[in-house]
Amino acid sequence: MFTNEDAAWSRPAGGPSMCYLINHEIALIHTTIQPAWIRITHWINALAVVLMVTSGWQIYDASPIFPALQFPSVITLGGWLGGALQWHFAVMWMLVANFLIYVGLNIASGRLRRKLLPISFKSLATDLVAALRGTLGHEDLTRYNAVQKFAYLVVIVDIALLIVSGLAVWKSVQFPLLRTLMGGYDNARVVHFVAMSVLVAFFVVHVVMVALVPRSLLLMIRGR
Repeated sequence: MFTNEDAAWSRPAGGPSMCYLINHEIALIHTTIQPAWIRITHWINALAVVLMVTSGWQIYDASPIFPALQFPSVITLGGWLGGALQWHFAVMWMLVANFLIYVGLNIASGRLRRKLLPISFKSLATDLVAALRGTLGHEDLTRYNAVQKFAYLVVIVDIALLIVSGLAVWKSVQFPLLRTLMGGYDNARVVHFVAMSVLVAFFVVHVVMVALVPRSLLLMIRGR
């Protein structure tokens, strides 16, 4: 049976050869790259993010931070402020629990260290330039390039910031330290909005990349 290590051969200097690509595809067929717990938490998180963001937009529209910016009701969830709050608070627990399970299992299994670390500024800059030029390869789905590593690490921090800033907005009196760290209630709302915007930007780019590399979607469905 193949293992992740068997499939994750180093790419030959000068680019992958046809023989390398064929052997690599054969290995991927027999290799479970994304374990079940990764796939389950991924899809739960995707659902939670969509519900949290769309209900959050409805809540935002009731008291806009930026008066010139409001979200069309057709892309919001809840129908009105009360309904949106019910959705937001209900799904919040799913997002928090799933996030803690995801991060906890990543750390406990060593996957966080193996998959997302190390990352250097040089490798990030090189892969980012290649991505912007459309020359960044995606042949080896067992490994993340530096841009992917950075993006996933940013998202982990961003979701943590969303949770903390959300608590500061929701329970401002009960969590005075969080409110102070955020610079007050109004600033906590701004931080929450910016963190949401970062997450939405990641979500959009993520969907585009999946469309460009459809195998990655199959990978997250069947694990290989």
